[in-house]
Amino acid sequence: MSMVVRPVMAETHAVETPSARVSFAVEEAGTRAEVQWPGSPPLLAEVCATFEHFGLRVASYRVADAGHCYEFGRLTLPAATLDLIGRAYQAATAGHWQVDRYAALIPSAGIDWRRAVLIRAAGRFIWQTGLGFSADYIVDSLVAAPDFVNALLTLFDARFNPDGADRVDADQADRDVAALVDAAASLDDERIRHALHSFVRATLRTNWFQIGPDGQPKDYLSFKLDSARLAGTGPVVPHREIYVCSDTVEGIHLRSGAIARGGLRWSNRPEDFRTEVLGLMKTQAVKNAPIVPTGAKGAFVLRNADIAPADGYRTFIRGMLDITDNIVDGTIRHPQRTVCPDGADAYLVVAADKGTARFSDLANSIAAEYGFWLGDAFASGGSAGYDHKAMGITARGAWLSVQRHFAEAGHDIEAEPFTVAGIGDMSGDVFGNGMLLSDNIKLVAAFDHRHIFVDPDPNPQASFEERARLFDLPTSSWQDYDPTLISAGGGVWPRTAKSIPLSSQAQAALGIEAAECTPDELVAAVLRAPVDLLWNGGIGTYVRADTEADSDARDKANDRVRVTASQLRCKVIGEGGNLGLTQQARIGFALNGGRINADFIDNAAGVATSDLEVNIKIALDAGNIGTAQRNALLADATDDVAARVLADNAEAILAISMAAAEADSLLDRHIRLIGNLRDKAGVDPQVEGLPAGPELARRRAMGLGLTRPEIAVLLAQSKNLVAQELLASDVPDREAFAHRLVDYFPGAVAEHARAEIGGHPLRREIVATSVAGELINRVGPGTIYRMQERLAVSTAEVALAYATVREILDLDALWAAELEGNSDESQRIQALLQVRELVEHLTSWVLRNGTGNRAQVSAAIGRMITAGGPAI
Repeated sequence: MSMVVRPVMAETHAVETPSARVSFAVEEAGTRAEVQWPGSPPLLAEVCATFEHFGLRVASYRVADAGHCYEFGRLTLPAATLDLIGRAYQAATAGHWQVDRYAALIPSAGIDWRRAVLIRAAGRFIWQTGLGFSADYIVDSLVAAPDFVNALLTLFDARFNPDGADRVDADQADRDVAALVDAAASLDDERIRHALHSFVRATLRTNWFQIGPDGQPKDYLSFKLDSARLAGTGPVVPHREIYVCSDTVEGIHLRSGAIARGGLRWSNRPEDFRTEVLGLMKTQAVKNAPIVPTGAKGAFVLRNADIAPADGYRTFIRGMLDITDNIVDGTIRHPQRTVCPDGADAYLVVAADKGTARFSDLANSIAAEYGFWLGDAFASGGSAGYDHKAMGITARGAWLSVQRHFAEAGHDIEAEPFTVAGIGDMSGDVFGNGMLLSDNIKLVAAFDHRHIFVDPDPNPQASFEERARLFDLPTSSWQDYDPTLISAGGGVWPRTAKSIPLSSQAQAALGIEAAECTPDELVAAVLRAPVDLLWNGGIGTYVRADTEADSDARDKANDRVRVTASQLRCKVIGEGGNLGLTQQARIGFALNGGRINADFIDNAAGVATSDLEVNIKIALDAGNIGTAQRNALLADATDDVAARVLADNAEAILAISMAAAEADSLLDRHIRLIGNLRDKAGVDPQVEGLPAGPELARRRAMGLGLTRPEIAVLLAQSKNLVAQELLASDVPDREAFAHRLVDYFPGAVAEHARAEIGGHPLRREIVATSVAGELINRVGPGTIYRMQERLAVSTAEVALAYATVREILDLDALWAAELEGNSDESQRIQALLQVRELVEHLTSWVLRNGTGNRAQVSAAIGRMITAGGPAI
């Protein structure tokens, strides 16, 4: 007696690629699978490995008239299960999914292959959250728990199936899963089940039930999650995240607020790309303090070596847009066949990052396919956007920090040559543009991932011209540098060299004694070089604090070359690139007398340029301006955009200098501000690298205050908090601040789109961000909180009082006069500190006495200034 199971492809899956035909025959002698291959059969070893993933071990093999027969001996699997396995095998040969160890869930839990893929996606995600178990261990736990797997799938279906007429009650399904979590026999199993349960609970949307253009389910999955509901959240908790998973690509997009933006990168960290992105998102949230959106970051990894990065990026973008709302005729539209319990959420913008520099047009073309409301504002920097490398905007912004550091040290780099060591090469945007911002640069040494360049005694003018040549040479490297222009004892060496001989000139320039070294040792020597400036325009974390381990840098690729903060011998660091130093390394360098801000301050100009581009496009696209005219307006505004962005960057850098000049006397105020940011904004001082009790006590005893990198954090986080508090008030809607919305845009844009600007969907956010930025830059971090403590007033009331004082004093003119009226930088800062003190006192007076009649307030303030200032 025998039983034959002949599965056919599921009706919901059209076969574009020919698939095998699989049928199972169950006889007294055992079970066999008869497979009819569409072409030449795979190697027997491959077939055996695939069947083994389903828990079937091939005992023998033969070729018969009905096809290739694979025999397994006696199996106890029912016919329905064999049917599921047959369908799964056929779907795999048709290219619908990739069989792996999760295939064992099909016979163990009695589920079809698509549901196994769903569980696999959940399992891959919880692995990325740092659960601490291997992927195989997670699978083994689930294979042994079929009841839990099915209960989890029932809960997922109850929450997200749009065809929910027959759905079970979601609350009851949730309780059923929770009971099975508690029933786990071991702590490991309980942790795995709890993590998966939290994944389904945290999920807000999914494209699982969506249908593609071909009428079939999509071959990639995406999930939008409320990160705070995940199990085992670490110190950094995103506001929302989108996870995209397929056989070819896997990616994550994290954002720290509802309106957020940041780059998407092609990651080389398949084991922990979510950890990588968490750190980048946290940095981006601080970096985005001067602009409207808060920080976001994304990364994808390729799971198939045959897939091009652009194709992986394409799937990643589609996965995100699948579960993002659209705006059509001013109305929010949810994605089709998508349950959306989280309400409206239509703001999704992306930017270029490592490995995706040329993908903006690709992202925008996908957005156009989706009819996404942002159009080509979805990904800034495309062919109709601002080219950051052509503008040199990121390097120019960071160079403002370099200029101020040297000016405050009494070194005029516009008139005097200065020595530089660098991270990067001339083909790079930030490094290349930065090294062309002065013809007084003496670039002693530099390195990238390919080469190490050493020029012990460069001629400033000749080397400048050669760097300019390399910058204009497509895909140049240090190997292209004219060797006749390199000074005696210098050269260019590949980082693959076995050893590198060092001349006496190179030894002197780098401050080392070794006559020979490895490439890694030479890179470390470049980082430790006794130069005026260390210019970071590359990728990687190269400096850690003395108290940190290399693992704290979270950059394994550079563990071999990393140095500590105390080993640095440069005077100034310019951070055009991201994450060149850990925050603790910056603080250590500053405490040792080095001059540094932070990467999120130095390279903020690029982010601000992209934000302006996005908001200009939103405004112009809302009107009747044609595409050609819009693009012309964008291009014509390039210089205006750059000037605005650089002015904002300069204001933030100056604000740090002003706070640093009084850091010792402001320590107690800053300590109270740290507590306020912790309580009101959820800022974790430890995560942000801010000093704790013992270190603060030590600084107080030594008469020290916060360092510039620490002040930079207070400045940025204060702006974020103040902007949120202003958004929660009516300040952005008041007529007194209406001009800030128009002033945000370049003049030509405002002239052509004044009505559209008035209806901009982010108009309130633009006003709030503008007011918050100026408040913190002009009165300093901590002053607003001090007024709140002393006078029991709100942030909105402080902003209104400040606006009154600002107008009466004509503060912009007064501020500019003090900046221009002193030639010495320290005198400028002291003069501005006196203006700041006056503004603080007058604002406090207005808060105590009320705005009243503007003329009467103005007269009273005039009398107080004449008499020597208001009483505090």
